[in-house]
Amino acid sequence: MFEASELIPLLPEMIVLTMACVILIVDLYISDQRRGIIQILSLATLIFAALATLRVHDGESIIETQRLLSGTFVRDQMGDVLKLFVYLVMGMVFVYAKTYLRDRNLYKGEFFVLCLFGTLGMMVMISAGSMLSLYLGLELLALSTYALVAMDRNNPMASESAMKYFVLGALASGMLLYGMSMIYGATGSLDLLAIQASVADAADSVVLAFGLTFIVVGLAFKFGAVPFHMWVPDVYQGSPTAVTLFISSAPKLAAFALAIRLLSDGLIGQLQNWQLMLVLLSVASLAIGNVVAIAQTNIKRMLAYSTVSHVGFIFLGILAGTEAGFEAAMFYAIVYSMMSVGAFAVVIVVSRAGFEAENLEDYKGLAQRSPWLALMMMMILASLAGFPPFVGFFAKLQVVKAAVEADLVWLAVVSVVFAVIGAFYYLRVIKLMYMDEPDTPEPVTTGSDVGAVLSANGLVQLALGIFPGPLIALCAAAFQG
Repeated sequence: MFEASELIPLLPEMIVLTMACVILIVDLYISDQRRGIIQILSLATLIFAALATLRVHDGESIIETQRLLSGTFVRDQMGDVLKLFVYLVMGMVFVYAKTYLRDRNLYKGEFFVLCLFGTLGMMVMISAGSMLSLYLGLELLALSTYALVAMDRNNPMASESAMKYFVLGALASGMLLYGMSMIYGATGSLDLLAIQASVADAADSVVLAFGLTFIVVGLAFKFGAVPFHMWVPDVYQGSPTAVTLFISSAPKLAAFALAIRLLSDGLIGQLQNWQLMLVLLSVASLAIGNVVAIAQTNIKRMLAYSTVSHVGFIFLGILAGTEAGFEAAMFYAIVYSMMSVGAFAVVIVVSRAGFEAENLEDYKGLAQRSPWLALMMMMILASLAGFPPFVGFFAKLQVVKAAVEADLVWLAVVSVVFAVIGAFYYLRVIKLMYMDEPDTPEPVTTGSDVGAVLSANGLVQLALGIFPGPLIALCAAAFQG
């Protein structure tokens, strides 16, 4: 029977849902000059949700897994850690996006409300214990994202990108739903734990194998892995940069949770089958992502193909199928989300009213125009490339180590080779910033709030690289609850 006490672990989700509705109503009654109240309320929502997530720990460092609402909601260590980093990344998105939106007359409550509903969708995915709740969270995130991409109605490219994203996203959701229906037909349950038990008894089922294939295809679409990556560069380039900032960061944490819930919690009995599929997806993503990124002259498209290559590294950890592999993939997803939000934040800062700093040429001589901003961008790009002592190096090291321990040495070697190839396009941007003359002597200015958060974002790449232990330990603890 239902008990009210079951709602306490759902307090973070209830806070985000309630505040999103409140902000939607408040936005109707305030003038454009007082629109900053919406940003403050949105940041407060994330803070209160974080406090609620921490509060349910009751001082315990490791919490026991709880299954609530007939098993559709799971509260565990992994979910809490991922939610806290979702709040952190979304807080940075809200801070970075303010100036960009204001300069383009897009500073409206809809952006913050849709981002909060997207955040709620991510939280539901992260804590899903059933394929039903997984799909509901996924669609809540997807529908919010489609609307965000099309938010700039005066930009034909944004509308085109939104339509492409919607059509391909609907196709991916359909495949994922079809796969889930076949898994349900083979196991007779939507509960992930019940599926795990049934899969062990029906390992040779043809229906199960087909269902697994469709689920992996759906996952690959949501991650943006090759060959299902066609939407990534178009959506990254066509969206307003503030929206790209959102799409490229926090949803990767939710996609990681989606993969773990489905493949580890539900279908671990089919490890050999989905491991082979992820090996192919990982190699293809590493190869295509890194090679095609070299040919890009648009920094948003370059970072989009960079995302594809980083998805290959996340898959490298997941496909190991071991606890160490899952920990490494989680570490990588967290680190990547912080690196990505920082890189696009610099794109936003260099852009100004009436000008989008999308071409690589726009970053010529940035070190002369704004030495500190160029330094932060260099740190973030160096971390993305995997240069020591930045945290991106340790993220790559962790997943490569997990692959070696899973007897996939050849795959580890392939990943290292493509990581070296991929370093070229990051170094190219650094070279433009430090060795070329700027096209304009106009200095790049940042607000105090954006400057402070961006400085912390860049410096944390170095700090976590020198002291990666606490974050590694946190990811390890996430799989011990």
